[in-house]
Amino acid sequence: MTTQTAQPPLRLLHFSFEGLYARHLGRHSQFGINFAHLAALYGMWFGVYAAFSQATRLVNLPAWWLIPIAMAVAYLTLVAINAPSRVSVATAVFLAIFVASILALPTLPGWSILGFVAMGPVFYKLQAWSHRVWTRALDMSEFNRRFPPGRTLTLILLIYEVPICLNYLLFGRQDWRR
Repeated sequence: MTTQTAQPPLRLLHFSFEGLYARHLGRHSQFGINFAHLAALYGMWFGVYAAFSQATRLVNLPAWWLIPIAMAVAYLTLVAINAPSRVSVATAVFLAIFVASILALPTLPGWSILGFVAMGPVFYKLQAWSHRVWTRALDMSEFNRRFPPGRTLTLILLIYEVPICLNYLLFGRQDWRR
């Protein structure tokens, strides 16, 4: 009879970033898939931020530009809770470029909001498609015990996938595979 060490429950605001990164490498240890995921995430989030930005412009909200900045600051605050400082700084630089691209958009007609919203599912499909191109994967059983699939893990990955990809691409050269 074996006894397993009980794992603490996965919590949204407290977990091991390095453990989550190791889990990520189980399915995403190839450079191409990390680059493709980061590009797809940029596209998905661009659609969300641009839709909010255009909507606030079209209703003539004063200081509409504060909306994407506040969204990025709130996101970075969540990331910084668990991510190493170098990853938080890399995420801040990524967000600065990202928000600048949102702020550079001109005011577009109202129908453009539908186009921006549509970017979410389109880029999500591109991200999912990348798993057909880069197929290297490890057995995820141990990771699933440490990070059980479910709502909490989904929310954590929603917040931390950009920092994880940045960690891989900028600081994880030793983890790169073809």
